[in-house]
Amino acid sequence: MDNDALRHNIDKLLERVRLSAEKSQRKADSVQVLAVSKTRPADDVRRAAALGLRDFGENYLQEALDKIAALADLDLCWHFIGPIQSNKTRPIATHFQWVHSVDRLKVARRLSEQRPPGLPDLQVCLQVNISGEESKSGVSLADLPGLAREVAQLPRLRLRGLMAIPAATTDPAQQRAPFAALRAALADLQRQNPDLDTLSMGMSGDLEAAVAEGATIVRIGTDIFGPRSAPAGG
Repeated sequence: MDNDALRHNIDKLLERVRLSAEKSQRKADSVQVLAVSKTRPADDVRRAAALGLRDFGENYLQEALDKIAALADLDLCWHFIGPIQSNKTRPIATHFQWVHSVDRLKVARRLSEQRPPGLPDLQVCLQVNISGEESKSGVSLADLPGLAREVAQLPRLRLRGLMAIPAATTDPAQQRAPFAALRAALADLQRQNPDLDTLSMGMSGDLEAAVAEGATIVRIGTDIFGPRSAPAGG
């Protein structure tokens, strides 16, 4: 993707975020854009970084590690947002600053044990299967409080909040309902852990609904980089 097209997409996206926040009487800087760079070459990430983006989300581990190494000269913040296999927790714990997709205690414990002591705490969100889809990863709402209590006690992790990928729909009201449920779930957890501050929710197609319901991080790929190509594996 050339610089002009990328700049246009980023400017247009930031304006969408600003207008959505304004409509909900929120400040634009209360919503962080996480650029989903999975399947994108390192050169695209470098161009996006030159245009002001710093936070990048990856789903496929080996592809991400290659990019992190290729872009080590840049001050970037890397977020792992894909499903986590237990045998891949060590490189995630070593090379990422955020993990949005923790959905079971075994994975959280491994990330905690394998986070190098010299690094800052790994910032963690719990992924909630907010729409109850069998095909989706995520802890159920019923099991969420127990998991949150356990994860909050682990060393070298800092529990920040919740993430979800609701069932896709183009209806604004149907988009908002699961985001509202995730917001309510976070509010319940905040009674015991008032430091929780993150709702990672909303993508290119439902950004406005997510911001209206309190998203603090929106995960945007297509509206920054265009339609994506086939994954490189992971």
